[in-house]
Amino acid sequence: MPTDVRAWDADFLAFSGHKMLGPSGVGILYGKEALLEAMPPFLGGGSMINEVRLDRFTPAELPAKFEAGTPPIVPAIGMSAAVDYLNQIGLEAIHQHEQQLTRCAYEKLSDVEGLRILGPPPPYRAGLVSFAFQRIHAHEFAQVLNDQFGIAVRAGHHCTQPLHTLLGITASTRASFYLYNRPEEIDRLLEGIAAVQRMFAPRGRRRRRKPDE
Repeated sequence: MPTDVRAWDADFLAFSGHKMLGPSGVGILYGKEALLEAMPPFLGGGSMINEVRLDRFTPAELPAKFEAGTPPIVPAIGMSAAVDYLNQIGLEAIHQHEQQLTRCAYEKLSDVEGLRILGPPPPYRAGLVSFAFQRIHAHEFAQVLNDQFGIAVRAGHHCTQPLHTLLGITASTRASFYLYNRPEEIDRLLEGIAAVQRMFAPRGRRRRRKPDE
């Protein structure tokens, strides 16, 4: 979605390149100039120093003050290209596409027996649906879905262990949607879920025959 730090009156805003089709290991930190000026540098090294003496040093002007050493030149160029690409498509168009896929997935997953969707219904969610099974562990489900159906989902506690504890579950599965996903992939996800449920469904016990039968 479009981001306006001035309209938000944001003190700081951070985001990573790999969340927006860019390379991993690079991101952007925005901060109000007055706050950044008041902060001490957290890392020392080349390019972040203005003057060095035996007993002290003065840091360089912003933003070099926080950019010690050789910058990640290639990832930064790649991230710039990703920004241009997303702006060409249009953030609003991408958002609408995500919302359509999310709504479709939410409605279809709501009909799956034994599956619990976590979080609010559309449109009060981002482009993903998190869920948990009653009898199937998230990691087992994710492995089968990836290996046998070619559908990549993430399983675990997603950096929110306290929330999972509150919900009474050990892990959950997350299906995320972006501009490169299609509606038919949601159907593929449902096929995989049905197959995994059959695979892990408890087999009925055989009735023991009585001696006189």
